[in-house]
Amino acid sequence: MAKKGQLYLIPSTLGSDQALPFLAPTVIETVLTLNYFIVENLRSARRFLRKCGFDKNFDDITFYELNMRTNPSEWISMIQPLIKGKDMGIISEAGVPAVADPGSEIVALAHKKQIRVRPLIGPSSILLALMGSGLNGQGFTFNGYLPRKGNERARALKKLEGLSKKTGYTQIFMDTPYRNIAMLEDIVEHLSPYTQLCIAVNLTLPDEKIITQEIAQWRKSNISLHKKPAMFLLLA
Repeated sequence: MAKKGQLYLIPSTLGSDQALPFLAPTVIETVLTLNYFIVENLRSARRFLRKCGFDKNFDDITFYELNMRTNPSEWISMIQPLIKGKDMGIISEAGVPAVADPGSEIVALAHKKQIRVRPLIGPSSILLALMGSGLNGQGFTFNGYLPRKGNERARALKKLEGLSKKTGYTQIFMDTPYRNIAMLEDIVEHLSPYTQLCIAVNLTLPDEKIITQEIAQWRKSNISLHKKPAMFLLLA
């Protein structure tokens, strides 16, 4: 049986070029050896590779795009280089692949095909926010994106607060940067003033902020959130 390639899960930065030092040296070393990539966005992936010192001609490199527009019927074709013995890398748009980003479907398929999966060390906004929050790091739940509509989002927030009060687990969630202000407005309007809320903004960047306080205090606070990547953490 022919030897199969290895699938590397390659984390990228959470922000600008200034965050590049947050990547482990092994990430850069691995990136420079690969010729096959599965990426969320071709343009930003190429830009990231150049930041890492990747100097190969992109015309000689094979890229597959994996995002919400990708048909599941395309997944098997994406891993053909692995089946033929070529190593591949999955590059996340920001942070680590397959966690609040595409990639898990390819990873699951690789396991089915007995292809070795190699996750590499890199920044995860979920874990960095949890580490810096002071909230329960032994029991927590990541809930991804909450509903967009205000009334549905309010119900989801109350449900998470109830779960946190019942279990003692930190509830972690996020939204697209342009909806951050609406998210915070709903939180302070609908949740208990005694619930702890952490907001972690622009993690790993020079203007990073991680603030944890009761919602009663958040009602009196000002924080710049508009169009900035943020994580929200609740503990009732």
